[in-house]
Amino acid sequence: MKQRTKGRSVSHGLVASHVATEHPNPSPAQVVQVVQSGLDFGELEALQQQLDLPLDRLAALLGLARATMHRRKASGRLTSDESDKVVRFARLLGHAVHLFGSVENARRWLKAPQRGLGGAMPLEYAQTEAGAREVEKLLGRIDYGVYS
Repeated sequence: MKQRTKGRSVSHGLVASHVATEHPNPSPAQVVQVVQSGLDFGELEALQQQLDLPLDRLAALLGLARATMHRRKASGRLTSDESDKVVRFARLLGHAVHLFGSVENARRWLKAPQRGLGGAMPLEYAQTEAGAREVEKLLGRIDYGVYS
């Protein structure tokens, strides 16, 4: 599923626009290569726009301190660890867009407390890879009609 939003694409949950533009269906190897080399800071800003969150709030969810975020903005590049977190959130957004049919519906779901996560907000729950997997499992259960 590929959804165009504000000039950026959500393709298999990847916001790396240079990969999504050049390779609409990026292979796992292409995603790994992009993450290892570090995403452009603009990808964080694109995710922020797609999620409609203040940049400081998204940075906090990603575990980026305000000073670190400003250094990354000045340098123009995220580290591989930070890039991995951006791709994690983009992957969840892409999955939610596919399931709920629009970026607006997806972001609404990702920002709302979910009973299937013990009342936690999916974006907060996804601060770790283990939490992101649980959010993906919940999205899968919803997709298959086994909502809990």
